[in-house]
Amino acid sequence: MLQHAPRALYIHIPFCTNKCHYCDFTSYVLKGQPVDEYLDALEREMERTVELLPPEEIHTVFVGGGTPTVLTPPQMERFLASVKRYFPIHPKAEFTMEANPGTTDPDKLAAMRAGGVNRISFGVQSFDNVLLERIGRIHNVDDVYRSIENAREAGFDNLSIDLMFGLPGQTVELLADSVNRALTLGLTHYSLYGLKVEENTLFHVLYERNELPLPPEDDELAMYMLLIDQLKAAGYEHYEISNFAKPGYESRHNSTYWRNEPYYGLGAGAHGYASGERHVNVKGIQPFIDASLSRLPRLETNAVSEQEAMEDFMMVGLRLLQGVCEADFGKQFNGRTIKEVFGQPLDRLLKEGLLEETDTLPGGGYRLSAKGIPLGNEVFGAFIGSE
Repeated sequence: MLQHAPRALYIHIPFCTNKCHYCDFTSYVLKGQPVDEYLDALEREMERTVELLPPEEIHTVFVGGGTPTVLTPPQMERFLASVKRYFPIHPKAEFTMEANPGTTDPDKLAAMRAGGVNRISFGVQSFDNVLLERIGRIHNVDDVYRSIENAREAGFDNLSIDLMFGLPGQTVELLADSVNRALTLGLTHYSLYGLKVEENTLFHVLYERNELPLPPEDDELAMYMLLIDQLKAAGYEHYEISNFAKPGYESRHNSTYWRNEPYYGLGAGAHGYASGERHVNVKGIQPFIDASLSRLPRLETNAVSEQEAMEDFMMVGLRLLQGVCEADFGKQFNGRTIKEVFGQPLDRLLKEGLLEETDTLPGGGYRLSAKGIPLGNEVFGAFIGSE
């Protein structure tokens, strides 16, 4: 397996103003948390990480959470300075930070700009205040407009928002209204996710009690297809199952994951992939801080076999609408071909019309068909455990 030093860096800031009803991420309510001690621990992890695996130039940085923008301006300045101290950031790197509407005042945004952030991804989820309250968000629609305006005034022009569909009590009409409002903002990027009811969330408790009024499956599919139609009609390229962008504004960092390339993963609960190994970090705040005092704060590290890496390549690569590329596969896996390794599932999916061959990629390749796009999970699963 071909592996170079990661050119992508993910850092997790696990603090939030509150816990949303659907969220199972490693995140903790901010009040009373040892934020400065956590930032100390992150610096120690950065130092040990670059000693173990010296970085080349970093082309993409993604600061996720949690809500990284709950850091105060001085904490933000300190954190971003530490990133630049340990990692050589390319002058034209994409540097994304997740934000919650209402947590980005002008001082915070100025600290972000000065620290190198050049792309913000806002967790909007809906333009319906009733739905926002129902899913446990603490911002409202006015906060969204104000936050976007503040970001633009601070000099940010690469802005993305997340929207969710399949929410309790959401209808196709309500979603269409949210998307129309989102499009009036004229942003460069939109991410659109269907609700998944995860364990260890309030929604899971309600679901188990039959108290979560989710839309029927047919409506959820209609919502997804409506999103595709509205965004494409507005001039956005549907470049990944859940993501739409103006040309040239595709998420370069997330493309690292979809191309199965290595990345550094730092912070509580963060995942990383480098030197043929995947790791996940210690999750709790204090356990992470304690672990960082004496070692890399890893919870577990697993070697990735070539077969597993090839399966991952197909599973994440087919999320991209351009598909998976024979030349890239050969480069990563010693000249092997997709057809040679995955002949059986490929033949079946081509026959069923869920995949199609494409000659727009070097050496050719395979991509989801129009029929396969809404059935993506079924397609991806076909490559797991197939020898």
